[in-house]
Amino acid sequence: MIRRTTLPGTCALALLTIVASATGAGAATRLTVYTALENEQLTPYKKAFEADNPGIEIEWVRDSTGVVTAKLLAEKDNPKADVVWGLAASSLMILDAQGMLMPYQPKGAEDLKPSFRDAKTPPAWVGMDAWMAAICFNTVEAEKKKLPKPTSWADLLKPEYKGQIVMPNPASSGTGFLAVSGWLQTMGVDKGWSYMDRLNDNVALYTHSGSKPCKMAAAGEYPIGISIEYTGAQQKTKGAPIDVILASEGVGWEMEATAIVKGTQKAEAAKALADWAASRKANEQYVNFYQVTAHPGVTKETPNYPKNAEAAMNKANDFVWAAANRDRILADWEKRYGAKSEPKS
Repeated sequence: MIRRTTLPGTCALALLTIVASATGAGAATRLTVYTALENEQLTPYKKAFEADNPGIEIEWVRDSTGVVTAKLLAEKDNPKADVVWGLAASSLMILDAQGMLMPYQPKGAEDLKPSFRDAKTPPAWVGMDAWMAAICFNTVEAEKKKLPKPTSWADLLKPEYKGQIVMPNPASSGTGFLAVSGWLQTMGVDKGWSYMDRLNDNVALYTHSGSKPCKMAAAGEYPIGISIEYTGAQQKTKGAPIDVILASEGVGWEMEATAIVKGTQKAEAAKALADWAASRKANEQYVNFYQVTAHPGVTKETPNYPKNAEAAMNKANDFVWAAANRDRILADWEKRYGAKSEPKS
């Protein structure tokens, strides 16, 4: 026999309230966020944002810069992402030129360094931080091989470095592309390609990750990795016998940036993420990884980070030129040097 129990009115109302509250609590807006941030950045950024925005959850889609850029372009007519948080500004300029971004002025964006904002009003993207090309030099392996310490890009052409260098493939890695773009801009296109022709003679392998060359140098797989400056600082702090060198000629650099994808069905939540990504609080997260942030008031001493890094950044770095010429540069690079790239996983 089934026994039915009738609840008193007040109890029934209380139960309905509990059920409604539980249902509402589980109905957070989920944002699909494409990113090329390093894996160790994902958890702290997500945790900090969601703590301040309890009704919104981030679902990351993460890969290297080139892969994320290609994925976004391939999805142009049917976008899957709501927001891009942590992709090279030069990549976002390409998306903007294709009409793929929703212009939006985040709260507080006027407080950021002017060079870290899209010049249009409202901006299509807003910068977060800057990262730059550095030389990670394993002093123990160098001593074994009797290799001198390089201090410049020109030094890397010395014959004693043949087969001793690894660097990122610029088609896959934003770090690889900023290095290549930096050489072409500072040396001039013809001299830049001539430099890379000679550098290629000394390169053993091109990786599909910007941080991997420094990690390989830190592990002693190769004495020299052209990589990310903050990865070098991290590896040295962990005890790796490496020096992190910013080339004396100046270094190519890129900024990570945030943008809302045009056509998102979650515009209000996307704007909330864009607002938070431009905030001082977000910049206080970024500075745990990169010393140069978009907010002029946010700085931090990072152990083993190269001194005067911001002063070493190429002053004439032209993101518009890099974005406009990216496809041509990558096609030429692949034709010349792609045979030395590691297999894609």
